[in-house]
Amino acid sequence: MKSLPARLVRRILGGILMILVVASFTFFLIHMIPGNPVEAKLAQLEIAGVQPLQAQHEVQAMYGFLPHQPLDVQYVHYMWQLLHLNLGKSITYAGESVTHLLLQAMPWTVLTVTSGIIVSFVVGILAGVIIAVYRERRISNGLTLFSTFLHGIPQLILALLLAYLFTTIWRIFPYGSPYNAALHPGWNLPFLGSLAFHAILPVAAYAISSYGGWALTMKSSVISVLGDDFILASELRGLTSRIRIGYIARNAILPLFTTLTLSIGFMFGGSVFIEEIFDYRGLGYMLISATGNLDYPLMAGSFLIITTAVITANILADFLYSAIDPRIRVQ
Repeated sequence: MKSLPARLVRRILGGILMILVVASFTFFLIHMIPGNPVEAKLAQLEIAGVQPLQAQHEVQAMYGFLPHQPLDVQYVHYMWQLLHLNLGKSITYAGESVTHLLLQAMPWTVLTVTSGIIVSFVVGILAGVIIAVYRERRISNGLTLFSTFLHGIPQLILALLLAYLFTTIWRIFPYGSPYNAALHPGWNLPFLGSLAFHAILPVAAYAISSYGGWALTMKSSVISVLGDDFILASELRGLTSRIRIGYIARNAILPLFTTLTLSIGFMFGGSVFIEEIFDYRGLGYMLISATGNLDYPLMAGSFLIITTAVITANILADFLYSAIDPRIRVQ
């Protein structure tokens, strides 16, 4: 049997290799897109009277590559910079570091995605237990129908509906900023309150869109556990219904921890729709902006961060499940 550290190293190395493969694929895919703003900038400098050689030096200093360089030369340069954790300079944001832009954007995505997933997970788990344990009652049928309905609504449609209802029709929540611009950002109560208030709709969009999946999955897991021998033993011992439900929930929730970790990673990809709709300057917003402006470095950096989040979540899910349930440790 492989030791846990050896297995951990193997999985981490595999994850790093996968990230490099995705980074390579993304590089070539992005450079196949027609149009090149770097060429436009080079032409603009030459039209302004800058000598061609000097214009090339300025463009290379600004963006890190020249548009007429062979693709393999650009690729080697990109991978070398990537190994040094340098994602290049943005074309859209006047040559600003892509790493700096993404580090500024990441907290907004982490805040909304993590909050939404936690809320949906807790509510969905409770609903799933109720649906399975009381499946002969009306409340179970109602919750099942409600969960199935929400599970079938695309995240984009749900976010648009929430934005339309609560910012246009009823004007209950603000729109277009993650906090009140008149407040000074910092660890002060007014700013934190504004931050939480502005985050309600994006968090709700994440939570509602994923709630149905948690509830239905937990229902299936609980029903499976209900047939185990320890449930029959608890009934023969005369344990109360409340204690038995506690036993059931603790054992049924184990398989969902893997899905929980994975869902956080995949939600980073879903942030593209939510952040664009609610004007949150997170990773998804950055990706949309980069795509619209053909900002190759920012596009590649955004894809890479989202891919890294998914791969990291996959590795964490594997080891989290192994930690909470030693029976499934892999030989």
